[in-house]
Amino acid sequence: MMEWVIANMAPLMFGALVAFLLFGYPVAFALAANGIVFGLIGIELGLLQPALFQALPERIFGIMANDTLLAIPFFTFMGLILERSGMAEDLLDTIGQLFGPIRGGLAYAVIFVGALLAATTGVVAASVISMGLISLPIMLRYGYDKRLATGVIAASGTLAQIIPPSLVLIIMADQLGRSVGDMYEGAMIPGLVLTGLYFGYVALITIIKPDAAPALPPEARSLRGLKLMTRALTSLVPPLILIFLVLGTIFLGIATPTEGGAMGAAGALILAISRKRLSWKLMKQAMETTGKLSSFVVFILVGSTVFGLTFRAVNGDLWVEHLLLSLPGGEVGFLIVVNIMVFLLAFFLDFFELAFIIVPLLAPVADKLGIDLVWFGVLLAVNMQTSFMHPPFGFALFYLRSVAPAAIKTTDIYWGAIPFVCIQIIMVALIILFPNIVSYGDPAQKEMQRMEREGTAPVINLDTLIPQGDDGEETKGDGELLKGLQSNDN
Repeated sequence: MMEWVIANMAPLMFGALVAFLLFGYPVAFALAANGIVFGLIGIELGLLQPALFQALPERIFGIMANDTLLAIPFFTFMGLILERSGMAEDLLDTIGQLFGPIRGGLAYAVIFVGALLAATTGVVAASVISMGLISLPIMLRYGYDKRLATGVIAASGTLAQIIPPSLVLIIMADQLGRSVGDMYEGAMIPGLVLTGLYFGYVALITIIKPDAAPALPPEARSLRGLKLMTRALTSLVPPLILIFLVLGTIFLGIATPTEGGAMGAAGALILAISRKRLSWKLMKQAMETTGKLSSFVVFILVGSTVFGLTFRAVNGDLWVEHLLLSLPGGEVGFLIVVNIMVFLLAFFLDFFELAFIIVPLLAPVADKLGIDLVWFGVLLAVNMQTSFMHPPFGFALFYLRSVAPAAIKTTDIYWGAIPFVCIQIIMVALIILFPNIVSYGDPAQKEMQRMEREGTAPVINLDTLIPQGDDGEETKGDGELLKGLQSNDN
């Protein structure tokens, strides 16, 4: 019996973790408890050394000293200040007036504002609750189909998961050991394509079922002409400037993601002050929520570190690697199985839990198969987006249910979400079929890195570049310069 336990410690440990999570135990404590208990069992059975846990303090201190994680409180604070200072309300009202004359105009406005909020807040709850409170009653008043209205609001709010500055991309970059800037740059085009697919779905519905998304009647369009254009400019320009201040400086290499988040938080405060909506109460609420979310992330990361230490000590990483590398179909088979697994796990786990538990197990296998980890991270981020939309446990659905009027049934919200979950799955397939959708960095540099990883990079011998004289001696000039540069590098 003991021999069997020792031989199957890794699958037993993983199974125990799944059981704890299904029973509803807090993720951080379930991870840490599994790591400590199975570590003690391993020590008792002679499989592990007691010195194993001496590595924990250093690892936990490393988490606390991780500069990348500083971006999380900055972007969270920025999003909360913007959401509670009324920016979403102004945007929805203005864009709704712009798109109002066309069929499905309010739905287009919700998607457009959802993408803008995603690029400024990065917080799903803020986007869904804001649009649910503001736009849902208006859409119902003018005859929109309940399922379409709720589905559009929930799906548009989840764009905050893939359009930078997304919190999940920061976590993914940390777990994959890649740059947050590269993750942001790689996710930008998939985020915009997904937004376009949402627009396309609404357009298709307006053709098939015109009554599901009628145009606003003339009496509902209070702003016209120059007044409407002035309102649109004053509502759109400040968030666009903030987007450039945050994402533009990161993409141009002027600022790190942490610095960009700090500038975004400062910009959000300036916008709130300019609108005369900043108060001590708002500041207190934003800081409390930011502190809670940041603590939540750090505690899960500490728990996953404890779990990961023991799991690797019992060769759990090798067990996972063996399972995934033995799949038929090579790289394609691996991607299909992993995405199905993440999609199914997203029914029960949110994106933080998936990022901290599943990604560290999958990343080494993906790297061994030669899969670009930034591309892999963006692919998983799009897939994890469905965790907010899955009936019956999708958080975006819960957020919307909490603010939806009594006339909206929970089943309406669930049925409205299903078409958008299908669109998100189509987006996952598009990234696999057209990998160049995820584009970041310098293509030449990426190709050189790929060749170095595969061992096919050309070797440059400086001696062949130095011209020789008739007597076999090196000529002066360029040869001396090359040798001097080489000696300086060494």
